[in-house]
Amino acid sequence: MNLVERIRELKRKRKAVLLAHYYQRAEVQDIADIVGDSLKLAIEAARTDAEVVVFCGVHFMAETAAITCPDRVVLLPDANSGCPMADMCHPRELAELKSRYPDAVVVSYVNSSAAVKAQSDICCTSANAVKVMKSVPTDRPVIFVPDRWLGQYAAERAGRSRLIWADSTRDLAEREGEGAPVVLWDGYCHVHHHILPEFVREAMAKHPEAELCAHPECRDEVVKMARFTGSTGQILAWCSSSEHREFLIATEEGILHPLRKANPDKTFHPVTSLAVCHDMKLVTLEKILWALEDMEPRVTVEAETAAGARKAIDAMLALSA
Repeated sequence: MNLVERIRELKRKRKAVLLAHYYQRAEVQDIADIVGDSLKLAIEAARTDAEVVVFCGVHFMAETAAITCPDRVVLLPDANSGCPMADMCHPRELAELKSRYPDAVVVSYVNSSAAVKAQSDICCTSANAVKVMKSVPTDRPVIFVPDRWLGQYAAERAGRSRLIWADSTRDLAEREGEGAPVVLWDGYCHVHHHILPEFVREAMAKHPEAELCAHPECRDEVVKMARFTGSTGQILAWCSSSEHREFLIATEEGILHPLRKANPDKTFHPVTSLAVCHDMKLVTLEKILWALEDMEPRVTVEAETAAGARKAIDAMLALSA
């Protein structure tokens, strides 16, 4: 019996479901029951009736699953699969910022710790960040954590022009505009942050017929160059429905596998070979098997923290229903 067959047999025995993000290794995506972006996986984790959830992603994703289905066993095949951006926002620092803007609605990107979500009013993903931002009355300030680029993208597309960067040492400490401010945490995804505009220009010169699709975690300059901007799931849907035949992809390279799988007649080029999330790639087939064998590493969230975070997650899911 080969490795894949052993995983499938043990998955049946454990009554488990395998969820995988689009940034996972190709072989992990292929064995998963459900593959998706953060929004889809959050929805699927909340509705699953499986007894065990094996989350092939990073720690904050498994935490979210543990919060939304507390009566399930949630396994993360590699306990070291973290997210540097999530670590950029500490609950104590967020509490201090909230004290400076006591009337603010706190919007936390799902790429954050459970403790940060517990201090938030509503969560968002890259797929629904604009919708969440639009749901906040324009006379209420917003604190958006931890991704400044996604926060800026969502604010601008929601028609909110007054932006304040939480780190006042930035060159653009404040952008004047109408209405209550959107306060942006000074965090970022290192993978998308390092998709530089010059990389994009070089790729566009090399492939002049290709349409550029970018993730909203990319720098503002890159987003403004794109023909389409959206979450991984939205990029997949856009490219699949487009009549165009060639695309440049400005996000983590894992999305290339489902893009090519779903569109064998189209051509996809990464903007740069450097766009790799090594944390996402820590999950392997062997580790999935070991997790199902040992029922470890298990992800749990302390009850009080989970209760607070659940409110913010549920607010997002209700808006996305």
